[in-house]
Amino acid sequence: MPIGSFVNAATVVTGSLIGMLVRDRLSENIKAIIFQAVGLATLVLGVQMALQVEDFLILIFSLIFGGILGELVRLETRMEQAGDRLKARLQSENAGFTEGLITAFLIFCVGSMTFMGALNEGLTGNRDLILTKAILDGFTSIVLASVYGAGVLLSAVPLFIVQAGLTLMAGSLEPWLSEVLINQLTALGGALILGIGLNLLEIKAIKTMNLLPGLVVVTILTMIFL
Repeated sequence: MPIGSFVNAATVVTGSLIGMLVRDRLSENIKAIIFQAVGLATLVLGVQMALQVEDFLILIFSLIFGGILGELVRLETRMEQAGDRLKARLQSENAGFTEGLITAFLIFCVGSMTFMGALNEGLTGNRDLILTKAILDGFTSIVLASVYGAGVLLSAVPLFIVQAGLTLMAGSLEPWLSEVLINQLTALGGALILGIGLNLLEIKAIKTMNLLPGLVVVTILTMIFL
């Protein structure tokens, strides 16, 4: 049973509810400075993850070809439309709903702790890493929800699906997920999170969702060449 993923989803929901309560009591100036702080922290996280790269050329080509695939299928546009439909169904008036959902999903689900925590639980029953991640995600969701609102809370759903899936399929995935591949996936995830940070700070508009297919490309190229 993916108990760690249940706990992780619960901490995100709890943290998001706290953040949403705090959000309604913050002045616009405070919200703005929190937004900037989150942006800077996201850049630091992205750099930390990106430095785990094993082969820089594979990372570059994965971002390029992944971005091309994302543009061809208009992934970001489709995700925004899906988020907007969900927002309308929930009758939410939160302007940052879709952006919050996408941002939180990427921050929570792309990283070595996601892969290793879920796999460790599935293979050995050891939940220490995924429960540690759950605590960190809980506090992070408080901050994100204070900026974006309800979209962060809904990110608990794809988070649970991804992590629970990894846990349940751990036995089948273990032979393929080498340390090198996990580092490459983490590094590409770091690049995506850097893009989120740039978006948060309004430095440059990066279509991070369109770069998401790069995770598939980096997996294939790493398995072939490394």
